Amino acid sequence: MEETSGGFIDGPTSGPVLPMFIQLNARLVEEDDQWKEVSRWVKFQENVEDGGKRWSKPHVPSCSFSVFSGLRHELENSPVLLNAKGSDINSIVDEVMNTEEAAYLDTREKSMIQGLFSQGVKHKMRMNFARQISKTSITGRHPSDTSRHDSGLDREDDVFAEEDELEDEKAHRKSAPTTPEMKHKNSLSPVTKVRHHSTANQSPSRKISYKDETLKFREYNLFSKKVPKDAEAANIQVATCSFLSRPFFAFVRLENPIVLEDFCEISKPTRFLALILGPPGSSAELLEKGRALGSLLTDQLFCQLTAYKAQTKSALISGLETYISELTVLPPSSWDPTIRLDPPKSTQSIQTRLINRTVLKKRESMEDNDEDNDDKALLDFYKEEKNHGEDDSLQFTGRLFGGLMADVRRKLPWYVSDFTDAFHIQTLASIIYIYLATVTKAITFGGFLGDITDGLQGVLESFLGHLLAGGVFCLLGGQPLTVLGCTGPVLIFEKILVEFCTNYGIYYLTMRLWIGLWSALFCIIIVAVDGSAIVRYFTRFTEEAFAALVGLIFIAESLKKLFKMGKTYKVHKYFDVDEMTNEEPCRCSSPESGISIFDRLNNSTASQLKTLHSYNTTTNGTVLSTADIDWSELKKSECEAFGGDMSSSCKYSPDIFFLSVFLFFGTFFLCTSLKKFKYTPYFPTRIRSLITDYAVILTIIVFVLIDSYYGLATPKLIVPTVFTPTRSDLRTWLIPLYDDNSPWYVYLLAAIPAMLLTILLFMDQQITTVIVNRKEHKLKKGAGYHLDMLIIGIMMGVCSLLGLPWCVAATVLCLGHVDSLKMDTESSAPGETPQFLGVREQRVTGICVFLLTGLSVKLAPILKFIPMPVLYGVLMYMGVNTLNGMQFIDRLMLMFMPGKHQPDYLYLRHVPLKKVHLFTLIQALSLASLWIIKSTPASLIFPLMVLALVGFRKVMDFFPSVFSQNELFWLDNLMPEKKKKDGKKKNKKLKKKLENGTDEEFVSLKNGEAKLAEC
Repeated sequence: MEETSGGFIDGPTSGPVLPMFIQLNARLVEEDDQWKEVSRWVKFQENVEDGGKRWSKPHVPSCSFSVFSGLRHELENSPVLLNAKGSDINSIVDEVMNTEEAAYLDTREKSMIQGLFSQGVKHKMRMNFARQISKTSITGRHPSDTSRHDSGLDREDDVFAEEDELEDEKAHRKSAPTTPEMKHKNSLSPVTKVRHHSTANQSPSRKISYKDETLKFREYNLFSKKVPKDAEAANIQVATCSFLSRPFFAFVRLENPIVLEDFCEISKPTRFLALILGPPGSSAELLEKGRALGSLLTDQLFCQLTAYKAQTKSALISGLETYISELTVLPPSSWDPTIRLDPPKSTQSIQTRLINRTVLKKRESMEDNDEDNDDKALLDFYKEEKNHGEDDSLQFTGRLFGGLMADVRRKLPWYVSDFTDAFHIQTLASIIYIYLATVTKAITFGGFLGDITDGLQGVLESFLGHLLAGGVFCLLGGQPLTVLGCTGPVLIFEKILVEFCTNYGIYYLTMRLWIGLWSALFCIIIVAVDGSAIVRYFTRFTEEAFAALVGLIFIAESLKKLFKMGKTYKVHKYFDVDEMTNEEPCRCSSPESGISIFDRLNNSTASQLKTLHSYNTTTNGTVLSTADIDWSELKKSECEAFGGDMSSSCKYSPDIFFLSVFLFFGTFFLCTSLKKFKYTPYFPTRIRSLITDYAVILTIIVFVLIDSYYGLATPKLIVPTVFTPTRSDLRTWLIPLYDDNSPWYVYLLAAIPAMLLTILLFMDQQITTVIVNRKEHKLKKGAGYHLDMLIIGIMMGVCSLLGLPWCVAATVLCLGHVDSLKMDTESSAPGETPQFLGVREQRVTGICVFLLTGLSVKLAPILKFIPMPVLYGVLMYMGVNTLNGMQFIDRLMLMFMPGKHQPDYLYLRHVPLKKVHLFTLIQALSLASLWIIKSTPASLIFPLMVLALVGFRKVMDFFPSVFSQNELFWLDNLMPEKKKKDGKKKNKKLKKKLENGTDEEFVSLKNGEAKLAEC
């Protein structure tokens, strides 16, 4: 036996690694009287099926309510060891037999029980590494219904190959526990390809090495990946014995966990051991108790507060009673107990359970005991942990550059990890994905700028602007997940500025330079006075309206690009294939052989003669020989009938537009499907994760190959090939500070449009950053709004000096960047959906993306193979992905759903449906107004309108008859002042409760906290 140290430290803030692995073994005399694995739990239950050849799909464990009452009775009257000293199974059983509760057993029964657990040693097995590598069975798959039903440990997926051992070991195999893997191997045909080893002349030391080898290979069981690292195990041994006349129960917690290789399928140290024995005929009842105990040990609160910490039997029973009080009873007339409940997508939070448990105890006026204190301590820990994650970077400091200094202090400790955390294969997928999206957008906006400015800014300037501004921002900015780029409002500002300069004879680039310098100064002033703190007034109402607008713009622009292709590559409407020869490049010519239909009239078919007659009729009977035929005017059918030669182009009917449509929508749908591939039952978990991470790259590769196969002239990604200004004849890389044709005061007056530009940049930048920093993304390293604004301001001035486009946070690219770096649990319990852990926060992806964007000139020979419809499909995917999961979109869909089909959203439980629809309608009208303003010449005031949404949302607070604060709490977020007042009121209530509060106040306070925890 192998001893390991326990992983539990006393105290609510630390504890055992949960969930633990639980295994139920049974040895029933009614069957074959040998140990077999019957069930196992990590979080959900799995049962052995099909004669021990496969595992069932994971399901929620369910037991009858009475069995828990019986379990309580057993704990009261049976041996319970909470600090057993045993180092192996024999010594543990000895301790159990020496307890007072086991005194009723006679010497013979004790001896038989001891022999029951010490007879056999697990089969010695060798790992078949070839099958290990190729294995795609249950242990490597995502735990879903289909995978659990269709996969298992069958003949093709056997991981272990049994060794032929000494004959004397065969006598012991009967008592060794049999897993589905083991039972199958016992039934293998002798011709199975396994490696046999002779043991006739082996020394005892050689035999011992096989046992050590068995322990070593146990570590390679793929199922161990589903169990958290450093987690412990619980073994439940159920047996019917002919020598017992009454049931026997024992519960043991080991002081030091040990590895029971005879009774545990994976190499995890056993902390808990339960013995459930009984006479023949009681197997069903005993197995039910064993499964009830297994279900009990899957409960995190019971394990953390009771199973690991209880020092007396009464404390253990008290924990069981608390667990029983939280059980939910299903009426037998409303469901079938034989139906297995599928694992839910989410379970009740620990915080909510603790709050409900505290309220229940207070209502019952129970006196506080040690366990109550543990509940409160653990609850306080979770509250503190939640409050610690709140963003404090949007507070007014009252000091000059106080917010900036706070941002630097907050981000500096994470700076090294911003680079080391990037060492992961997911990072490479994110770089390629965001690079292709960024370069596509840079080319698009560069083309627009070239048209607007008559080439003074173009695609190359767009590349260099992204390289300089984006690269520096990702290197030094407060939120490196932010991706900078040219935006629509900035482009409109450029257009208006060009028109103004043209009308008044002002040199555009110099005027633009001074506007950029003034804007940089204003950005620095905003940073100095903590102006970014007003972002805290942006609630979900404003954020979602802005994000939805940007997402819809991406979708609309993508479809617009596709529609434009329909005009460039026109579709042959009402096209007749027979008239193909009338258009270039398909042409009919006289036969090179010189033999036409007139040379073989006697051998011509009736169809050919009919075609000749019809053609002769249309020419008034003038076609009497080959020389009379005008071959270039023949239709395809006539050319073939007369024996003419058609050019090679006549064999095909090229249609670039429809291929572009196929590439566009194929890219969108395949990318969407592959992004969800992680949640399918196909292939092992690691492969599914790789496919999901590289979904966009794989999609692009697939459709590039399809496009190259057809070889049509679809529009391709074209990038500049030289590092020179687009109009090198009109400008250099440095913009002059003054123009001889413009008066000096013009540059002072440039401060006026610069103020409008600053508002535009501020709104674009900070709203996008707020969306990136949402709590749903579980970012750990904090934000840096003031630092971000400082970098944006400085780069505004630098880009203005070089005549490069102004770059600011691009909402869709930022959300795509965040989405590409999301992390899920690598090891999830069977049946449990991988849990979202957070985002891989680092600077490397952004830096690499903008470096590649700047170096795209050198990548032109590779990029030229990518069709533009494929990239437009990627942009379409990014736009749709921005809308996914948005509460506004969910509420919009509710307006078209009958009540009985509406999902069980949390806000629907607390807000009347008509109020939900009214709030959604107001938000939709706000979005529509933003879209209309964006599409008109008044689009320059677009950022002011976004700011107006904040004021409009504030107005709602003054009309409680329309929306109460409770309703706004569930549909949106409360404004900061209101939250502060509520916080003060809550603190006063809490203080009053601590002094002389009533039960009703306590319950009200706890219910309010429970509401907050559910959020």
